[in-house]
Amino acid sequence: MNVVAKPEALKPKDYASDQEVRWCPGCGDYAILRAVQKALADIGAKKEKTVFVSGIGCAARFPYYLSTYGFHTIHGRAPSIATGIKITNPELDVWIVSGDGDSLSIGGNHLLHLIRRNVDVQFLLFNNEIYGLTKGQYSPTSRAGTRSPSTPLGSVDKPISPVAFALGAGARFIARGIDSMQKKLPDVFARAHAHKGASFVEIYQNCIVYNDGVFSNFTEKDVVANRQIHLEHGKPIIFGAENQFGLRVADGKLALEVVSIGEDGITEDDIVVHDETDRIMAHMLAEMQGADRPVAIGVLYCDPMTSYEEGMQGLQARAKKQSMNHDLNELLRRGHTWTVEDA
Repeated sequence: MNVVAKPEALKPKDYASDQEVRWCPGCGDYAILRAVQKALADIGAKKEKTVFVSGIGCAARFPYYLSTYGFHTIHGRAPSIATGIKITNPELDVWIVSGDGDSLSIGGNHLLHLIRRNVDVQFLLFNNEIYGLTKGQYSPTSRAGTRSPSTPLGSVDKPISPVAFALGAGARFIARGIDSMQKKLPDVFARAHAHKGASFVEIYQNCIVYNDGVFSNFTEKDVVANRQIHLEHGKPIIFGAENQFGLRVADGKLALEVVSIGEDGITEDDIVVHDETDRIMAHMLAEMQGADRPVAIGVLYCDPMTSYEEGMQGLQARAKKQSMNHDLNELLRRGHTWTVEDA
Protein backbone atom coordinates (compact mmCIF):
# COMPACT_ATOMS: atom_id res chain seq x y z
CA MET A 1 0.00 0.00 0.00
CA ASN A 2 1.36 3.40 -0.98
CA VAL A 3 1.33 5.93 1.83
CA VAL A 4 1.28 9.58 0.80
CA ALA A 5 3.24 11.69 3.26
CA LYS A 6 1.54 14.79 4.56
CA PRO A 7 3.27 17.99 3.46
CA GLU A 8 5.22 19.58 6.28
CA ALA A 9 3.58 22.67 7.73
CA LEU A 10 5.26 25.88 6.63
CA LYS A 11 6.84 28.20 9.15
CA PRO A 12 6.85 32.02 9.03
CA LYS A 13 10.38 32.06 7.60
CA ASP A 14 9.23 29.86 4.72
CA TYR A 15 7.13 32.75 3.40
CA ALA A 16 10.15 35.05 3.15
CA SER A 17 11.58 35.61 -0.33
CA ASP A 18 15.27 35.74 -1.22
CA GLN A 19 15.13 39.52 -1.63
CA GLU A 20 16.91 41.84 0.79
CA VAL A 21 14.32 43.69 2.85
CA ARG A 22 15.03 47.39 2.40
CA TRP A 23 13.13 49.89 4.49
CA CYS A 24 14.56 52.57 6.74
CA PRO A 25 16.08 51.07 9.92
CA GLY A 26 13.38 51.05 12.59
CA CYS A 27 10.47 51.33 10.11
CA GLY A 28 7.24 49.76 11.34
CA ASP A 29 6.92 47.89 8.03
CA TYR A 30 9.46 45.31 9.25
CA ALA A 31 7.18 44.39 12.14
CA ILE A 32 4.12 44.18 9.90
CA LEU A 33 5.99 41.92 7.49
CA ARG A 34 6.86 39.55 10.34
CA ALA A 35 3.24 39.56 11.51
CA VAL A 36 1.98 38.77 8.00
CA GLN A 37 4.45 35.89 7.64
CA LYS A 38 3.33 34.46 10.97
CA ALA A 39 -0.33 34.84 10.02
CA LEU A 40 0.29 33.01 6.72
CA ALA A 41 1.92 30.15 8.64
CA ASP A 42 -0.90 30.09 11.21
CA ILE A 43 -3.60 29.77 8.55
CA GLY A 44 -1.57 27.30 6.49
CA ALA A 45 -1.55 29.50 3.40
CA LYS A 46 -0.46 27.78 0.17
CA LYS A 47 2.19 29.90 -1.49
CA GLU A 48 1.10 28.90 -4.98
CA LYS A 49 -2.43 30.11 -4.28
CA THR A 50 -1.54 33.34 -2.48
CA VAL A 51 -1.17 36.72 -4.18
CA PHE A 52 -0.05 40.05 -2.71
CA VAL A 53 -0.96 43.18 -4.67
CA SER A 54 0.40 46.65 -3.91
CA GLY A 55 0.31 50.16 -5.33
CA ILE A 56 2.99 52.81 -4.83
CA GLY A 57 4.78 53.82 -1.64
CA CYS A 58 7.01 52.28 1.01
CA ALA A 59 4.40 49.62 1.84
CA ALA A 60 4.20 48.69 -1.84
CA ARG A 61 7.51 46.79 -1.61
CA PHE A 62 5.71 44.04 0.28
CA PRO A 63 5.24 41.62 -2.66
CA TYR A 64 9.02 41.46 -3.21
CA TYR A 65 9.60 40.19 0.31
CA LEU A 66 7.16 37.27 0.27
CA SER A 67 7.67 33.96 -1.53
CA THR A 68 4.15 34.04 -2.97
CA TYR A 69 2.80 35.50 -6.18
CA GLY A 70 2.77 39.28 -6.23
CA PHE A 71 2.02 42.38 -8.29
CA HIS A 72 3.63 45.77 -7.68
CA THR A 73 1.10 47.86 -9.57
CA ILE A 74 0.45 51.59 -10.05
CA HIS A 75 -0.54 54.43 -7.78
CA GLY A 76 -3.93 53.82 -6.13
CA ARG A 77 -5.03 51.08 -8.54
CA ALA A 78 -4.16 48.00 -6.49
CA PRO A 79 -7.86 47.42 -5.57
CA SER A 80 -8.90 47.36 -9.23
CA ILE A 81 -6.15 44.96 -10.26
CA ALA A 82 -6.83 42.74 -7.24
CA THR A 83 -10.52 42.68 -8.18
CA GLY A 84 -9.62 41.42 -11.65
CA ILE A 85 -7.39 38.72 -10.17
CA LYS A 86 -10.07 37.51 -7.77
CA ILE A 87 -12.85 37.46 -10.36
CA THR A 88 -10.68 35.64 -12.88
CA ASN A 89 -9.58 33.01 -10.37
CA PRO A 90 -11.74 33.00 -7.21
CA GLU A 91 -9.62 30.15 -5.78
CA LEU A 92 -6.70 32.52 -5.24
CA ASP A 93 -6.15 34.09 -1.83
CA VAL A 94 -5.66 37.80 -2.54
CA TRP A 95 -4.11 40.36 -0.17
CA ILE A 96 -3.74 44.07 -0.89
CA VAL A 97 -1.06 46.17 0.81
CA SER A 98 -1.33 49.95 0.61
CA GLY A 99 -0.38 53.11 2.47
CA ASP A 100 -2.69 55.92 3.55
CA GLY A 101 -1.45 58.18 0.76
CA ASP A 102 -1.74 55.51 -1.91
CA SER A 103 -5.20 54.28 -0.94
CA LEU A 104 -7.00 57.37 0.34
CA SER A 105 -5.87 60.01 -2.17
CA ILE A 106 -5.58 58.90 -5.80
CA GLY A 107 -6.77 55.42 -4.78
CA GLY A 108 -9.82 56.52 -2.79
CA ASN A 109 -12.25 55.87 -5.62
CA HIS A 110 -10.85 52.41 -6.29
CA LEU A 111 -10.84 51.45 -2.60
CA LEU A 112 -14.44 52.62 -2.22
CA HIS A 113 -15.66 50.33 -5.00
CA LEU A 114 -13.63 47.36 -3.76
CA ILE A 115 -15.35 47.70 -0.38
CA ARG A 116 -18.89 48.34 -1.62
CA ARG A 117 -18.68 45.39 -4.02
CA ASN A 118 -17.46 43.19 -1.15
CA VAL A 119 -14.68 41.49 -3.13
CA ASP A 120 -13.22 38.62 -1.09
CA VAL A 121 -9.76 40.07 -0.43
CA GLN A 122 -7.81 41.28 2.59
CA PHE A 123 -6.97 45.00 2.41
CA LEU A 124 -4.15 46.05 4.74
CA LEU A 125 -3.87 49.83 5.06
CA PHE A 126 -0.58 51.02 6.59
CA ASN A 127 -1.39 54.35 8.18
CA ASN A 128 1.61 56.48 9.14
CA GLU A 129 -0.20 59.78 8.48
CA ILE A 130 2.47 60.93 6.02
CA TYR A 131 3.88 60.33 2.52
CA GLY A 132 7.09 58.45 3.28
CA LEU A 133 8.47 57.41 -0.11
CA THR A 134 8.16 60.90 -1.62
CA LYS A 135 9.91 62.54 1.32
CA GLY A 136 7.39 63.51 3.94
CA GLN A 137 4.52 65.48 2.41
CA TYR A 138 1.27 65.51 4.40
CA SER A 139 -1.26 62.81 3.52
CA PRO A 140 -5.07 62.44 3.68
CA THR A 141 -4.76 61.10 7.26
CA SER A 142 -2.33 63.77 8.52
CA ARG A 143 -3.65 65.76 11.43
CA ALA A 144 -4.53 69.42 11.16
CA GLY A 145 -1.42 71.49 11.82
CA THR A 146 0.99 68.89 10.42
CA ARG A 147 4.17 70.63 9.22
CA SER A 148 5.69 69.02 6.15
CA PRO A 149 7.52 70.01 2.94
CA SER A 150 4.12 70.60 1.30
CA THR A 151 2.60 72.33 4.37
CA PRO A 152 5.47 74.30 5.98
CA LEU A 153 3.05 76.42 8.02
CA GLY A 154 0.87 73.47 9.02
CA SER A 155 -1.93 71.63 7.26
CA VAL A 156 -5.44 73.08 7.49
CA ASP A 157 -7.09 69.91 6.11
CA LYS A 158 -9.34 67.79 8.26
CA PRO A 159 -7.93 64.23 8.21
CA ILE A 160 -9.78 61.17 6.93
CA SER A 161 -10.55 58.39 9.40
CA PRO A 162 -9.81 55.19 7.42
CA VAL A 163 -12.22 53.15 9.55
CA ALA A 164 -15.03 55.70 9.17
CA PHE A 165 -14.37 55.74 5.41
CA ALA A 166 -14.63 51.95 5.24
CA LEU A 167 -17.87 51.97 7.22
CA GLY A 168 -19.32 54.61 4.93
CA ALA A 169 -18.39 52.53 1.90
CA GLY A 170 -20.29 49.55 3.31
CA ALA A 171 -17.45 47.40 4.64
CA ARG A 172 -18.54 44.15 6.32
CA PHE A 173 -15.28 43.52 8.20
CA ILE A 174 -13.21 46.24 9.84
CA ALA A 175 -10.30 45.86 12.24
CA ARG A 176 -7.41 47.86 13.62
CA GLY A 177 -3.91 46.94 14.66
CA ILE A 178 -0.57 48.49 15.59
CA ASP A 179 2.78 47.60 14.00
CA SER A 180 4.32 46.85 17.41
CA MET A 181 1.54 44.40 18.42
CA GLN A 182 3.52 41.31 17.45
CA LYS A 183 1.48 38.98 19.66
CA LYS A 184 -1.95 40.19 18.52
CA LEU A 185 -1.45 41.48 14.98
CA PRO A 186 -1.17 38.01 13.36
CA ASP A 187 -4.50 37.07 14.96
CA VAL A 188 -6.11 40.18 13.48
CA PHE A 189 -4.81 39.18 10.04
CA ALA A 190 -6.08 35.62 10.53
CA ARG A 191 -9.55 36.94 11.43
CA ALA A 192 -9.54 39.13 8.32
CA HIS A 193 -8.57 36.14 6.21
CA ALA A 194 -11.35 33.98 7.68
CA HIS A 195 -13.97 36.57 6.70
CA LYS A 196 -15.57 35.92 3.31
CA GLY A 197 -15.79 39.26 1.60
CA ALA A 198 -13.75 42.46 1.71
CA SER A 199 -11.75 42.64 4.95
CA PHE A 200 -10.40 46.08 5.82
CA VAL A 201 -7.56 46.34 8.37
CA GLU A 202 -6.05 49.67 9.38
CA ILE A 203 -2.56 49.32 10.87
CA TYR A 204 -0.98 52.22 12.75
CA GLN A 205 2.58 52.20 11.38
CA ASN A 206 5.38 54.42 12.65
CA CYS A 207 7.45 56.29 10.04
CA ILE A 208 10.68 56.78 11.93
CA VAL A 209 12.06 59.34 9.46
CA TYR A 210 9.20 61.68 8.57
CA ASN A 211 6.57 61.23 11.28
CA ASP A 212 8.28 59.51 14.19
CA GLY A 213 6.20 59.16 17.35
CA VAL A 214 2.94 60.44 15.86
CA PHE A 215 1.10 57.61 17.68
CA SER A 216 3.13 57.79 20.88
CA ASN A 217 0.14 59.06 22.87
CA PHE A 218 -1.29 55.52 22.75
CA THR A 219 1.70 53.32 21.86
CA GLU A 220 4.34 54.26 24.46
CA LYS A 221 4.77 51.57 27.12
CA ASP A 222 3.79 53.85 30.00
CA VAL A 223 0.41 54.75 28.43
CA VAL A 224 -0.58 51.58 26.54
CA ALA A 225 -2.81 50.12 29.27
CA ASN A 226 -4.84 53.30 29.71
CA ARG A 227 -4.93 54.42 26.08
CA GLN A 228 -5.68 51.21 24.16
CA ILE A 229 -8.91 49.24 24.18
CA HIS A 230 -8.54 45.65 22.99
CA LEU A 231 -11.97 44.58 21.80
CA GLU A 232 -13.41 41.11 22.39
CA HIS A 233 -16.78 40.12 21.01
CA GLY A 234 -19.35 39.52 23.74
CA LYS A 235 -17.26 41.03 26.53
CA PRO A 236 -17.60 44.38 28.34
CA ILE A 237 -15.35 47.10 26.94
CA ILE A 238 -13.09 47.48 29.97
CA PHE A 239 -9.49 48.70 29.92
CA GLY A 240 -6.80 50.29 32.06
CA ALA A 241 -3.79 49.04 34.01
CA GLU A 242 -6.16 47.80 36.71
CA ASN A 243 -9.28 47.44 34.53
CA GLN A 244 -10.53 50.61 36.14
CA PHE A 245 -12.02 52.20 33.01
CA GLY A 246 -14.88 51.28 30.71
CA LEU A 247 -17.08 52.64 27.95
CA ARG A 248 -20.76 53.41 28.21
CA VAL A 249 -23.25 55.19 25.98
CA ALA A 250 -23.38 58.85 26.97
CA ASP A 251 -26.69 60.18 28.29
CA GLY A 252 -28.76 61.71 25.52
CA LYS A 253 -26.11 61.05 22.87
CA LEU A 254 -25.32 58.32 20.38
CA ALA A 255 -21.68 58.29 21.45
CA LEU A 256 -19.41 56.40 23.82
CA GLU A 257 -17.79 57.97 26.86
CA VAL A 258 -15.03 56.82 29.19
CA VAL A 259 -16.08 56.19 32.78
CA SER A 260 -14.27 55.05 35.91
CA ILE A 261 -15.65 51.82 37.36
CA GLY A 262 -16.39 52.15 41.05
CA GLU A 263 -16.87 55.92 40.96
CA ASP A 264 -20.24 57.72 41.01
CA GLY A 265 -22.01 54.40 41.46
CA ILE A 266 -20.75 53.01 38.13
CA THR A 267 -20.41 49.22 37.99
CA GLU A 268 -19.53 46.72 35.28
CA ASP A 269 -23.25 46.42 34.54
CA ASP A 270 -23.12 49.97 33.14
CA ILE A 271 -20.34 49.11 30.68
CA VAL A 272 -21.14 48.46 27.03
CA VAL A 273 -20.65 44.89 25.81
CA HIS A 274 -18.83 44.76 22.48
CA ASP A 275 -20.96 43.36 19.66
CA GLU A 276 -18.91 43.17 16.48
CA THR A 277 -22.09 42.67 14.43
CA ASP A 278 -23.43 46.08 15.54
CA ARG A 279 -22.66 48.65 12.85
CA ILE A 280 -23.70 51.59 15.03
CA MET A 281 -21.28 50.50 17.75
CA ALA A 282 -18.53 50.27 15.14
CA HIS A 283 -19.27 53.86 14.11
CA MET A 284 -19.11 55.02 17.73
CA LEU A 285 -15.79 53.23 18.25
CA ALA A 286 -14.42 54.74 15.04
CA GLU A 287 -15.39 58.21 16.20
CA MET A 288 -13.23 57.91 19.30
CA GLN A 289 -10.38 59.97 17.90
CA GLY A 290 -8.19 62.56 19.52
CA ALA A 291 -5.22 62.93 21.83
CA ASP A 292 -7.29 62.54 25.01
CA ARG A 293 -9.33 59.48 24.00
CA PRO A 294 -8.45 55.77 23.96
CA VAL A 295 -8.08 53.93 20.66
CA ALA A 296 -10.09 50.79 19.89
CA ILE A 297 -7.93 47.91 18.64
CA GLY A 298 -9.08 44.56 17.22
CA VAL A 299 -12.21 43.68 15.27
CA LEU A 300 -14.61 46.63 15.31
CA TYR A 301 -17.16 45.15 12.92
CA CYS A 302 -17.86 41.77 11.32
CA ASP A 303 -21.14 40.96 9.60
CA PRO A 304 -20.64 38.79 6.48
CA MET A 305 -22.74 38.86 3.34
CA THR A 306 -22.45 37.41 -0.18
CA SER A 307 -19.13 38.28 -1.77
CA TYR A 308 -18.80 39.95 -5.16
CA GLU A 309 -17.28 37.00 -6.96
CA GLU A 310 -20.01 34.68 -5.63
CA GLY A 311 -22.59 37.00 -7.15
CA MET A 312 -20.60 37.17 -10.39
CA GLN A 313 -20.40 33.37 -10.60
CA GLY A 314 -24.18 33.14 -10.18
CA LEU A 315 -24.69 35.77 -12.86
CA GLN A 316 -22.37 33.94 -15.26
CA ALA A 317 -24.18 30.64 -14.65
CA ARG A 318 -27.55 32.25 -15.46
CA ALA A 319 -26.11 33.90 -18.58
CA LYS A 320 -24.71 30.59 -19.83
CA LYS A 321 -28.01 28.83 -19.18
CA GLN A 322 -29.96 31.46 -21.11
CA SER A 323 -27.55 31.35 -24.04
CA MET A 324 -27.72 27.56 -24.51
CA ASN A 325 -29.23 26.18 -27.73
CA HIS A 326 -28.79 29.46 -29.60
CA ASP A 327 -26.74 29.82 -32.74
CA LEU A 328 -24.88 33.00 -33.64
CA ASN A 329 -27.39 34.02 -36.31
CA GLU A 330 -30.25 33.84 -33.81
CA LEU A 331 -28.32 35.83 -31.20
CA LEU A 332 -27.62 38.61 -33.71
CA ARG A 333 -31.30 38.92 -34.58
CA ARG A 334 -32.73 38.58 -31.10
CA GLY A 335 -34.12 41.56 -29.16
CA HIS A 336 -34.50 45.04 -30.62
CA THR A 337 -33.92 44.78 -34.36
CA TRP A 338 -35.14 46.74 -37.34
CA THR A 339 -34.99 46.62 -41.10
CA VAL A 340 -33.81 49.50 -43.28
CA GLU A 341 -35.66 49.43 -46.61
CA ASP A 342 -34.70 51.17 -49.81
CA ALA A 343 -36.42 54.51 -50.34
